[in-house]
Amino acid sequence: MNVLITLIGYGEAGRTFAQSAGWGAECCVYDLKPLAAHYAKDGVHGCDTSADAIADSAHVISVVTADQALIAAYDAAKHIPTGALYFDMNSVAPETKREAAIAIAAAGGCYVDVAVMSPVNPNRLKVPLLISGPHALIGKDALEALGFSNVRIVGDDIGRASTIKMLRSVMYKGVEALTAECLIACERAGVTEEVLGSFGNDWSSSADYRIDRMMVHGVRRAAEMIEVVKTLEALGVAALMTRGSAERQAQIGNLGITAPPEGLDAKLKRLKNL
Repeated sequence: MNVLITLIGYGEAGRTFAQSAGWGAECCVYDLKPLAAHYAKDGVHGCDTSADAIADSAHVISVVTADQALIAAYDAAKHIPTGALYFDMNSVAPETKREAAIAIAAAGGCYVDVAVMSPVNPNRLKVPLLISGPHALIGKDALEALGFSNVRIVGDDIGRASTIKMLRSVMYKGVEALTAECLIACERAGVTEEVLGSFGNDWSSSADYRIDRMMVHGVRRAAEMIEVVKTLEALGVAALMTRGSAERQAQIGNLGITAPPEGLDAKLKRLKNL
């Protein structure tokens, strides 16, 4: 089998990319979870080890949780073919990506720092991707050949793309955590409608979306925010708010609500005892 693409991780991002691009049998997948039913449905080739998944690949795309990103890179470095492109799409600190890049480069691979700048759904292959590093140009061409249509180079330095992503998350995921904290308190006090009304007409729907994402992805978002803390501290900025955001994201994610109820009121009822 002449494998062209390897996906390390087959969660929402990996599966969305494989389905949207129709990679099918050209794609080998390795994930720590048993996902045979998903592999069969999508027509991809599931592998029991990363060695099997990577051995013949020209393009390796890593889309794992933030706490597994460096582990995945070290493991991939043991098997990556010389000259293969390693796209690190994980939401981690620039220093974490530089460590991963050293391991991949030492093994003969070509590391590309990739920042995924919005949820993969509904954008799918149109999701904005920022890339950086010495192999950014060839990486951009390869990603576009694989079907991605919104790729932009932001520099030659590994870590620049991830820095942009991390600092954006201070605000983006911090607002999610603040929204949840505010509305949990509002629900207890019985003033939710009044407070939401004071923000403007669009806040109810946006709050519903933010809390939905925290319920489904809070654990993964918390791991990302820990990497954001590292980014801030490396820049000499105290991560006072971001540490709290990580804690709140984890608290809601750990509730295990994989199918959030419809509507903001129903979601707040599930959170009111936090």
